[in-house]
Amino acid sequence: MTIFKSIRELLPSYDYLYLGDDARAPYGTRSFQAVLQFTTEAVRFLFAQNCQLIIIACNTASAKALRSIQQGILPLSYPGKRVLGVIRPSAEELGRRTQTGTVALWATQGTVRSGSFALELEKLAPGIELIQQACPLLVPLVEAGELESPGVRFFVEKYWMLTSRQSSRIDTLLLACTHYPLLLSTIRSVVSRHVNILVQGEFVAPSLQDYLRRHPEIDGKLSRGGTVRFLTTDQIDGFDRVAEIFLGKRVTSEQVAIAPVSENQPQIYTD
Repeated sequence: MTIFKSIRELLPSYDYLYLGDDARAPYGTRSFQAVLQFTTEAVRFLFAQNCQLIIIACNTASAKALRSIQQGILPLSYPGKRVLGVIRPSAEELGRRTQTGTVALWATQGTVRSGSFALELEKLAPGIELIQQACPLLVPLVEAGELESPGVRFFVEKYWMLTSRQSSRIDTLLLACTHYPLLLSTIRSVVSRHVNILVQGEFVAPSLQDYLRRHPEIDGKLSRGGTVRFLTTDQIDGFDRVAEIFLGKRVTSEQVAIAPVSENQPQIYTD
C-alpha cells in the first residue's frame, strides 16, 4: 500500500486496480512454492481484469515469484504484458546511496531467506556488503495500528541492535517491506543519525515513471482516467481498516475470489 500511494501521487492520471491477497497474507513466512503459487494466481486474475502492467509491490513476492513469472509465464501466456517488482530498483538505489560500501536491509523472513537482494546487488553493484535482518514482529504491529507504541520502539531497538552488531560501516538502511515506512518516525529516532534510511516508494515510483518513458509500447496500452479500485480476497471491513492506516483516508473495497491455478505449477527460475 505504501508503494501504491507513492506511485499514484507521482502518476495520478492512470487507472489503478489494487489487489490485496488478505485471505492468505502475510506472505513473509510462507514457503517458496506457496508464494509462487499465490502470486501466479493473483497475476492471472489481474490480467483477466484487462490489466496490462502489474507491479508486485510485496518484497517477499518479488523475491520468490517475480523471476519465475517473468521467464516462465509471460512469454507463453501473456507476451504483450509486463510484471515488475521492487527488488531491482531497490538494489540500484542502494548502490547509488552508499559511501562506505556496507548497507543493511530490514525485511520479512521470506525476503531475507530468498537471497534475492544479495543476488541483485551482486549484479548491479558488485562489492557492496549487505547486512540482512529479518524483522518478523513489525508487520503484525503495523496491522494492529500500533505505530508509535512502546512495543514498537522495543522491537525497533532490538532489530537495530542486531543489525548494527554485524558491522560498524553501515551507512544505508533499506526498509524492504511495505509496512515498515509507517514506523519511520520511530525507526529514525533509533537508528544512528549518519545512516540513510531508504523508503521504497520514494524511488520505486520514479523508477516506474522512467520505465514507462522508456517503453512507450507498454505506456500506450495503459488507460488514463485517474480511477482507483481496491480489491481484497478477505473481508472488506478488515481491508478498509488497514488501508486507512496506510493511506490516511477512507477506502471502500470489493471482495473477490481468486481461482486456483488449474494447470501444473510454473517452473521455478533462479539465478
